[in-house]
Amino acid sequence: MLEANIKAQLKSYLERLQHPIELIASLDDSAKAAEISAMLVEISELSPLVSIRTDGTDARKPSFAVGRPGEMARVFFAGIPMGHEFTSLVLALLQVGGHPPKVDGAVLAQIPQIKGTFRFETFISLSCHNCPDVVQALNLLSIFNANIQSVMIDGGLFQAEVEARKIMAVPTILLNGEPFGQGRMSLEEIIAKIDTGAAERESEKLNNSEPYDVLIVGGGPAGASAAVYAARKGIRTGIVTERFGGQVLDTLGIENLISIPHTDGPKLVMALEQHVREYDVDIVNLQRADALIPAGADGLATVRLASGASLKAKSVIIATGARWREMNVPGEQEYRGKGVAYCPHCDGPLFKGKRVSVIGGGNSGVEAAIDLAGVVAHVTLIEFDSKLRADAVLQTKLRSLSNVTIITSALTSKVVGNGEKVTGLVYQDRVGGGMHEIKLEGIFVQIGLLPNTDWLKGAIALSSRGEIEVDARGQTSLPGIFAAGDATTVPFKQIIISMGEGAKAALGAFDHLIRMPVATSATKTIESEKLAA
Repeated sequence: MLEANIKAQLKSYLERLQHPIELIASLDDSAKAAEISAMLVEISELSPLVSIRTDGTDARKPSFAVGRPGEMARVFFAGIPMGHEFTSLVLALLQVGGHPPKVDGAVLAQIPQIKGTFRFETFISLSCHNCPDVVQALNLLSIFNANIQSVMIDGGLFQAEVEARKIMAVPTILLNGEPFGQGRMSLEEIIAKIDTGAAERESEKLNNSEPYDVLIVGGGPAGASAAVYAARKGIRTGIVTERFGGQVLDTLGIENLISIPHTDGPKLVMALEQHVREYDVDIVNLQRADALIPAGADGLATVRLASGASLKAKSVIIATGARWREMNVPGEQEYRGKGVAYCPHCDGPLFKGKRVSVIGGGNSGVEAAIDLAGVVAHVTLIEFDSKLRADAVLQTKLRSLSNVTIITSALTSKVVGNGEKVTGLVYQDRVGGGMHEIKLEGIFVQIGLLPNTDWLKGAIALSSRGEIEVDARGQTSLPGIFAAGDATTVPFKQIIISMGEGAKAALGAFDHLIRMPVATSATKTIESEKLAA
């Protein structure tokens, strides 16, 4: 079941166990149950602290739980956690066995204090690169709070349940049987939703924080780069972000980051955050910027957050990135997560054997269509232009697939559904003008990006596309306010370009700070000395 090198690595990991653990299997006579049984036996043979029971009574079969002898297990895997989820299994084994997780101490201390009874069920696909973060966060919650359970459910294995519960996107999280969340969620995000009063405590803390020399808004490649460069100058640096990593977290393969031949989004984000944390940077996560208020008489600009809190700084670097562009047609929002999807790698397996459409004929759209063609029954690619815009090699591959139809000069006009899920779409022929309806079960939107700058309208100069206008130093139309990355007018939205622009904006901000009137800092020094006296 497990390859030799995987077993060798797992054996070394299991040497870190501090307590005995047991694997409790709930099996039937299926082939998958036999695979699970074989996998559990192999794991148990790698450590004397791991034992197996086959008397599990879980209604989902085949499945297994990870627990400690004499205690009720709270971590469950309904399916075989291989692929991206194998790390979730390894971490569950280690953490149930007493090996400490790499989590901020304050966050870890908060988990046992959460009041209530919570049973989380997370529907995943083994090809989803966003799912493991959710599963691992929920598993950790269940390990450190006896009133929390976490169940990973492989949607590809339990397809009848997926259909019955109308799961059409992964990860989908249910809490006590009711919808809780969809898409990537961090441990901090989940805690914030279930720990009553956490948001209010955090807002009060932020309002009382000291002003920053540089405050970076956004935690993607540009923001992380800016934070490192600013912190290395020895100035007080903060980074506030809705989700550290931003859109890169949703990127699968990255093969053009110079000196790194291949990586993926989550791995890159982990490396970025680790690098930032090596410096004295105040990371404020799970906070969305709501407004920018220019510097007043005190020389401090203000970033107001959606939570109601505010942060002040002598200079600000905006690196809020971009998001997937939506079609903005009737039915899109109504059926988002019910057939309308934006990540073919994550949600594609849920549409196995079904008919789907991909909207967009650029590289992303054509790559999505090629990927989906290996899973679904049929793919219809719809492109607004008269021809596809993807690289020639991708177009050749796409046209070689027998279960793909390409429609060009087509304007997607409406998403059609039955109130519960997508049943089709309507498009207009831009040449003949006629309206046509396609019967299908899924729509994957791949039509580019929009800058996350809505909160800046009226505050600084934006282009006609909503991008922040910057000069060669990253300076915006406001003194002391800089910007970098995909949210700006800088062409070519690439990770490596965003990193460079973030560094440049940080250097620009530092140059601005050292040229500020000396009287401002001198006055504050005198005032500080008076207070100290």
